[in-house]
Amino acid sequence: MELAYIPSPSHGVLHLGPIPLRAYAFCIIIGVFVAVWLGNKRWIARGGRSGTVADIAVWAVPFGLVGGRLYHVITDYELYFSPGRDWVDAFKVWQGGLGIWGAIALGALGAWIGARRRGIPMPAYADAVAPGIAFAQAIGRWGNWFNQELYGRETHVPWALHITSSEGGRVPGYYHPTFLYESLWCIGVALLVIWADRRFKLGHGRAFALYVAAYCVGRGWIEYMRVDDAHHILGLRLNDWTALIVFLLAVTYIVVSAKKRPGREAVVEPGVPDGSADGTEGADEAEHKAEDKAEPEAVEATEAGEVAEAKDEAGSATKKS
Repeated sequence: MELAYIPSPSHGVLHLGPIPLRAYAFCIIIGVFVAVWLGNKRWIARGGRSGTVADIAVWAVPFGLVGGRLYHVITDYELYFSPGRDWVDAFKVWQGGLGIWGAIALGALGAWIGARRRGIPMPAYADAVAPGIAFAQAIGRWGNWFNQELYGRETHVPWALHITSSEGGRVPGYYHPTFLYESLWCIGVALLVIWADRRFKLGHGRAFALYVAAYCVGRGWIEYMRVDDAHHILGLRLNDWTALIVFLLAVTYIVVSAKKRPGREAVVEPGVPDGSADGTEGADEAEHKAEDKAEPEAVEATEAGEVAEAKDEAGSATKKS
């Protein structure tokens, strides 16, 4: 008898009349909003305009969703195109199945298009949104919990996930909650990137590369625990190989970029006036400017007073004589 475990939802869909409200979709939507909100705050802090992150996200998010689905369908094609399967299911995104590798790759292409249209340097934009993407992944993983999917090996630890569904070849039982492991790992990655960015003033895409590298480390060991069907190469799951290759590319980029382009971008968005991105000055900056302006005015006033005093003295001397 299990005394403690993580229960699975009995269903992941609520119906508002004829309209299905899917928890998986809501997790993704909430994650996108968090990523845009945090990215906007970081972009403003870097000297950009408010709203730029959201404008570019209009391009990045749809591209990312398409890319994530394409990666999943291509790497798990037998789920949709093998005998007895219905290829139409490949379009049913609400049933789960988004590959983060495809989402990041095609999402980056969409972001590049949006950034190019705005004259924004893509590396600076990527640095601003990197922690938000990690938080979005942490939230999105809970969609897998609602769908009772992507769990790990059988276990009897107190935090085991209780799978109750037998659909799609599932075997009810207690398993490692890999969705939870990855969610917590992504939160840690986001906090790591925020800390490192503040500590080392990362620029030119290095904050984004750090996010990618750190995520790959966690995805490697979490992927190793999963028991869902996957393609294997030399004994390792395909996603493990992907994580390893992407990790090496991200670390290489950090090292090479730091040597060739140290520091941060001086300007991240053309046309933004001095001061904050919304056109207002910070309190300290405004105070300094006021002091700088007041100082010469005070000097001029003093000089004018001395000249007037000298004239009065000269006039008095003339009358006496």
